[in-house]
Amino acid sequence: MLAERRIRTRTPEWQTIYDRIQVAMDLTSRLNVLPFSDIDSRNALLSELLGKPLPEKAIIHPPFYSTYGLGIELGERTSVGQACSFLDLGGITIGDRAMISPKVTLITEGHPIDPAERYGFIITAPIVIEADVWIGAAATVLPGVTIGHDSVVGAGAVVAKDVPPLTVVTGAGYIERRHLEPPPSSEV
Repeated sequence: MLAERRIRTRTPEWQTIYDRIQVAMDLTSRLNVLPFSDIDSRNALLSELLGKPLPEKAIIHPPFYSTYGLGIELGERTSVGQACSFLDLGGITIGDRAMISPKVTLITEGHPIDPAERYGFIITAPIVIEADVWIGAAATVLPGVTIGHDSVVGAGAVVAKDVPPLTVVTGAGYIERRHLEPPPSSEV
């Protein structure tokens, strides 16, 4: 599990983050009403949301939702399906050739469990999805999780702890079903 960070609310740092969240909400709302065929406008809005151009062969299918935008790093040939939500204040790194199915939720942010601190802080922890991972439809990945290369997360799974490379996981909290063999060393 990757380390978490605490951000105190009602501070100048939080106000800066909050202002960027408002920009991200505006950009995603504009993105999600574009005709699907308007690829140039879609890519321009995504580039503005991410703060950099989309990798040339990566694709994000709208609708798409992002809390912050600037915390997302996409690898080459990454595919993100429709209706995905990336809560990215803590940072989301997605490796080359990763396939993110529709309605996947990646969550890097939350609140402290202790009621005395719950409204005073935001807690963030990054998510890392390594190369050649496939995440099934409507799966949820929680803060601080790393999903190892060539793994598969089954549809609807809730991933609350790291997934080793070459592993298939399913279910809530995940149940390891089997271990995979590495692919032959050839260019994908």
